[in-house]
Amino acid sequence: MSNNFYRDSDFAKTYQALVDREDYEQNLLPAIQKITSLNDKDILELGAGTGRVSCLITPHTSSLIATDLSHYMLSLGKNSLSKLAPGNWHVTLAAHQALPFPDNNFDSVISGWSFHDVALGFPDNWQTALDQAVTGVARVLRPGGKIILIESLGTGFESPYPPDDLAEYLDALDANGFESVWIRTDYCFNNMAEAEKLIGFFFGDRPIPMWESDRGVIVPECTGLWWKKFE
Repeated sequence: MSNNFYRDSDFAKTYQALVDREDYEQNLLPAIQKITSLNDKDILELGAGTGRVSCLITPHTSSLIATDLSHYMLSLGKNSLSKLAPGNWHVTLAAHQALPFPDNNFDSVISGWSFHDVALGFPDNWQTALDQAVTGVARVLRPGGKIILIESLGTGFESPYPPDDLAEYLDALDANGFESVWIRTDYCFNNMAEAEKLIGFFFGDRPIPMWESDRGVIVPECTGLWWKKFE
């Protein structure tokens, strides 16, 4: 699955269809704005993928640079961003651990559902890898800038139930001075067939609660936001 994530255009398109259904109650943008102002700010987004968060925040920023490791993901993100005005954004390939940007260049750095890859990608030395990635982010931030990390706190759950493989990583954020809050970002699908297809595509055969409503088929989702300010 991970190889397809970076190399397969069909995977990227189906992934985009999935995330387009998330947060139908539009809770994410207000949660970000409570943590930091986006107005007239220069923002770096890491792991931008198909541009879901990019499209939320770009209309409120002075500028946005969106990065990802997948050309296919960024192509879809670029297409979505091109429909927005003004053209205050740019997309580029870059890794979390090696940011090709000058020091003191951004007011905030945001990473949605991707920063944990730094830890999971180095299972034998994940704490050092995580520390190095956070240090790299601090380097490109202006004094007083914030890093905001968005991570899943459980798909199919109505209250936080962190995935087992993220537990140590999330604990490390808490231990290293990150503040946090959680919100609901439930999925809303057009019908049961679409829900089962897209949820199964990404989450596999694990049974996940879903129910029909007057809005569509709902799959509960809890999302956490962790942030830290660097002076």
